[in-house]
Amino acid sequence: MSESFLVGALLAVVGGYLDAYTYVCRGQVFANAQTGNMVLLAIQLAQGDLLRALHYLIPILTYFIGITLTEFIRNKYRLNYALHWRQIGIAIELTVLIGVGFLPQGRYNTIAIVLVSFVCALQAQSFKKFKGKAFASTMCTGNLRSASEHFYLSRSLKSREELMISLQYILIICFFIAGAIIGCYLTNIFEMKSVVFSCIGLAVAFLLMIKKPEE
Repeated sequence: MSESFLVGALLAVVGGYLDAYTYVCRGQVFANAQTGNMVLLAIQLAQGDLLRALHYLIPILTYFIGITLTEFIRNKYRLNYALHWRQIGIAIELTVLIGVGFLPQGRYNTIAIVLVSFVCALQAQSFKKFKGKAFASTMCTGNLRSASEHFYLSRSLKSREELMISLQYILIICFFIAGAIIGCYLTNIFEMKSVVFSCIGLAVAFLLMIKKPEE
């Protein structure tokens, strides 16, 4: 169930939501895909602003730590039949994001960004496939590439199956964009506490994983 399209769609909404949240009210930093932060880091270094560069370096390092922890959880708990190891990751993500909602804006933004980057790394590393196909729930570049590739194959091979796969990737991208729109709207209203709304999608994904796909 952790590789179902439904769970992937829910997590894509959460991924888009968190990116909008950190950009709108936590210092215009992207917490999900670190490529943007790396570019912004390089720009600040080129301009000689070392303090601002550090602002972008922190989420990059935190993301690295999050990936490492995910691999530790997977190797330690993958044979735990009472609870899927990916559910452990979601439980950590839920707990951390609720805590982020209580961190005031301003001087605590750096801590909030660190924590959101950390949980985004957990999510990105834990959920890398849907229906056996590689995908990302916290960024869209790879999904766009896959959508384009399978669309080409559907035309060249006259394959309806390849077309459906391409459409599924496009839907994942649409869910990510929808999550970002919702995140921007709610963040403008509820500010720092709006991150708690992202926990709804995570909680649903956690509950769905209790059941097997055939159920």
